[in-house]
Amino acid sequence: MGDFADYARKDFENKKVVDGVNNEENDVQFNVEDAKAFDAENAAAASTPVTEANAPVVATSSASVTLGRGLDVGTANLVSSFQDNGGNVNLKIQRNAFIDIDCDDYTRNMLTRLGVQYVVVNGRMVVVGDPAFELANIFNRNTRRPMKEGMISPDEADALPIEKMLLETLLEKPQQPGEICYYSVPAEPIDADMNVVYHQGVFGGLLKGLGYEPKPLVEGHAVVFSELAEDDFTGIGISCGGGMFNVCVSYKSIPALSFSTSRGGDWIDRNVANVLGISASRACGLKEKGIDLTNPQGREEEAVEIYYRNLIAYTLKNIKERFESSSSMPNFPDPISIVCAGGTSMIGGFTEVFQQEFEKIQFPLAVKEIRLAEDPLYSVSKGCLVAALSESV
Repeated sequence: MGDFADYARKDFENKKVVDGVNNEENDVQFNVEDAKAFDAENAAAASTPVTEANAPVVATSSASVTLGRGLDVGTANLVSSFQDNGGNVNLKIQRNAFIDIDCDDYTRNMLTRLGVQYVVVNGRMVVVGDPAFELANIFNRNTRRPMKEGMISPDEADALPIEKMLLETLLEKPQQPGEICYYSVPAEPIDADMNVVYHQGVFGGLLKGLGYEPKPLVEGHAVVFSELAEDDFTGIGISCGGGMFNVCVSYKSIPALSFSTSRGGDWIDRNVANVLGISASRACGLKEKGIDLTNPQGREEEAVEIYYRNLIAYTLKNIKERFESSSSMPNFPDPISIVCAGGTSMIGGFTEVFQQEFEKIQFPLAVKEIRLAEDPLYSVSKGCLVAALSESV
């Protein structure tokens, strides 16, 4: 891995905005029968340039972009990133979910009229991404998920072809053979009997099949590189994902402690669904509609608040215990920052509840602030991009 700590420090304070969203359909070959193209959402990224445009630049049909890609492989969302020649970070996001429906002419025509894109896999019509989530809410069904608890799902036979389709759409072909793509992987979980070897190998293989040189980066570490440049990459980065919470304690860019827990946004959804008697997809929609954890209204919002608070307390407890039991922790001379990223951290009142639970324990480090990432949903992908750009110079 390149020395991307120094690399990332350059020009982190400048702001540039990429305008425009490209929703144009393209014909994409997915190697499944009767495939229709679908586009991931292009984020109009009001984001920080990762660095000056001094990495190698290649020309595309629309613009010049620097070599190197970042990819956040999340349970709930997939996010890709690259940097154009102007130093702007460009992002694409796709919900990592699908739903299968009956394959008949009526349904096909209805989806076409509504502009809902689909593919046909094994004789079933498959709607992917945000439309799948919306259809699941309408019919009170659960979406199918290629990933479970932060890793490729062992319960989904269609997981690999669906992920291959999504990656082809998000990343497209490399600008040159062997272009570096850093992709996020979870740290080893401390509360589940599983490892990340197979998951890391699967996504490495998918990226290699697309023509990239895949390189893994632990998810919490990616948050550190994306968010803690001004702190000399010292502090705690927490990726609050759908399948897992990933934690990295870093000192001057070097991870002193990394681990994950098997509880995340999906754990909240499942438990809220159980106590309210609704589907997990509907519980997720309830969570995302605009709840304020500091002021829950009614039984449904109270259920969400209870499980969020429990999850945050559980995470803090494990950070404290792991830190106190480790014999290789560095001496932090100054108070550090805790930065939370990921979709699960975006609910209203998250940092306030985090602060409340933090004050209940005797944390072993002096902490100067607890804050959200600048762009929580894109933070991990941007951290992976920093790593990729540093090796592409």
